[in-house]
Amino acid sequence: MLTAATLVGLQSVPGLMLLYGGMTKRKYAINTMMMVLYAFAIVLIIWVLAGYMFAFGPALVSVGGFNVLGMPIPALSSSVIASQASVPAAQQYPNIAMSTLIFFQFVFAAITPALMVGALIERMNFKAWMLFVPLWSLLVYSPVAFWLWGGGWLMQLGVVDFSGGYVIHVDAGIAAFVAAAMVGERLVEERKLQPHNLTQVAAGLGLVWLGWNGFNGGDPYGSTIDAAIAVINTNLATAVAVVMWMLLDTSYFGKPTFTGAVSGAVAGLVGITPAAGYINGVGSIIIGGALSSAAAWYSLNFFQFRSKLTRNIDDALGVFSDHAVPGIIGGILTGIFADPNITKYVDPGLRGALYGDPYQVLLQLMGVAVVVVYDVVMTYLILKLIGRVTPLRASIEELRIGDKEMHGEVAYDEFAFATQGDAERMAAGVVVSVFNKINDVNDEEK
Repeated sequence: MLTAATLVGLQSVPGLMLLYGGMTKRKYAINTMMMVLYAFAIVLIIWVLAGYMFAFGPALVSVGGFNVLGMPIPALSSSVIASQASVPAAQQYPNIAMSTLIFFQFVFAAITPALMVGALIERMNFKAWMLFVPLWSLLVYSPVAFWLWGGGWLMQLGVVDFSGGYVIHVDAGIAAFVAAAMVGERLVEERKLQPHNLTQVAAGLGLVWLGWNGFNGGDPYGSTIDAAIAVINTNLATAVAVVMWMLLDTSYFGKPTFTGAVSGAVAGLVGITPAAGYINGVGSIIIGGALSSAAAWYSLNFFQFRSKLTRNIDDALGVFSDHAVPGIIGGILTGIFADPNITKYVDPGLRGALYGDPYQVLLQLMGVAVVVVYDVVMTYLILKLIGRVTPLRASIEELRIGDKEMHGEVAYDEFAFATQGDAERMAAGVVVSVFNKINDVNDEEK
């Protein structure tokens, strides 16, 4: 479990730092990586002070037998971290140390706001981000995690989310969309996506993809049959999703792109997450690979950036399309494809509509509706509050200059690592210089 948690942690640091840092413009690389790094650090502090117990501790508020809120108390004493793991409201008692469970659930909590960075790059005020992350993690992530994982009312009703399709990806994708609308657009001349280092993106994707083995493989809380099933389903779905995205790019745009393939991989990983330990391989191909990838591709190319309703909301890397959309698709389809021959290892009695329980689809629809509404309202209120303290958007001077003005440093020495344009101009200068020297020699010979 500690190894699985470390794999999930590597998805953020350095996985998302590399992936998002390479996808941004060169002058914002430090700022982008700093946003991810800060989120990872501050969430751990909030998590042990109140967030963990708020999400996985005893119920504080119950109404009619349904648990509404957990108890936001510290998880620091020896009586807590040295005890056997327990999630009392859910009546779960994993055979691991409580400190292991706290750390494992922390890395999930940390990556959720870190995913939002992709929507807010190249213009959010870093001071506003420093306020937003701890408030959002405590007031949005922890309650939703309690409702679906910690024994809260959605879990009691029967809504399922194997490893975070709703808790993490719908949460992050919807909040990112709201935040992008409220922070405002990038500079007009910078609205176009211009990755500065796709090799770096490749390294980041590798950490995110293979780190997902800990993400989904760790959720049965041990080295179990279901953990292995979740891992093979995760990788199969992602492979199909990459190919699906490339085929769609080729059929519509005439050629596949690397950035598109990266988006396809993420969409597949997200789509399979709510279902990974509940379905068989056929369900994995359909949910994570085919439908989640196709839905994310359509949302990104024809809804988010072209629709009159959304094209002015500057979600720079399409976090809504690549996380909220496949998270919703995967969560709902879990209610169709949950296979009792698989769920018997982790959640006996759970079955999808294909196996005789269409009511599960309705539960999944209700679950996503609750998460979306709560997320929209709370994210809006938190950002409105922060906007009264400090601007949500960085100043024009900071945006014109970038990292040097924001953080006092740059990602690359401008002389050691010239831009492509600089390199071309230098090469042209060398050619002209050589040509002039040849002319000088000819003149002397004459």
